Amino acid sequence: MTPYMRMRLANKGKGEFRAESGTLWLYDVIASDDTEAEWWGGISPRQFMAALASISGPVTLRINSPGGSVFGAQAMVSAMRAHGQPITARVDSLAASAASVIACEAARLEMVPGSMMMIHKAWGLAVGNDDDMRATADLLAKLDGQIAATYARRSGGEPEAFMAMMKAETWFDADEAVAAKLADAVADENNQRPAAKWDLSAFAAAPWQPVEELSAPQAAQDDHARRARIAALRVKAI
Repeated sequence: MTPYMRMRLANKGKGEFRAESGTLWLYDVIASDDTEAEWWGGISPRQFMAALASISGPVTLRINSPGGSVFGAQAMVSAMRAHGQPITARVDSLAASAASVIACEAARLEMVPGSMMMIHKAWGLAVGNDDDMRATADLLAKLDGQIAATYARRSGGEPEAFMAMMKAETWFDADEAVAAKLADAVADENNQRPAAKWDLSAFAAAPWQPVEELSAPQAAQDDHARRARIAALRVKAI
């Protein structure tokens, strides 16, 4: 079993999704369809679209998600674009992977103090011969280009800069997301900060991995490198 599949199973049943008074709570993994949601857990595009359609006015989309299917996320983005009313995304704890794409497609994006956003290159599974493997690699490269274009469009930066950040698996805290122009603001009020309880074992650079695993000099070096990459991105985005 791959690390991603183990992570999906570990997160099954931990999430929550509901619509309430103009607010959607996307506190779950993003599934590609209803069947995947049933077997592996998460919220499907159909469930998201139905909940969004039940709201006639502006929407607040509150996010705490480790990500999931990029195709499921794109289907949700299409529904957001068709909604006709402004959608404000608010990252309450985590918008990782495909969840960051959804967040960045909102009309406005706010980060709660203490929250994080993560961007990385697309993952995929393939079974077959060498032609199948090359086709999968080509598809992943195309998806990476589309995702980088989303971040660049949001920030006014260059897709190549975001592609480098995706390759490095970059985690932004609230201030860093604003500095990179992915988020519009750090929320003034933080009346709910859910704990990040997701299993993130499939991600190589999750910042809340036990610090005991790194020596103090190495931890400082890694943090300095991360902030240097974000500073370089901010220059390109201006």
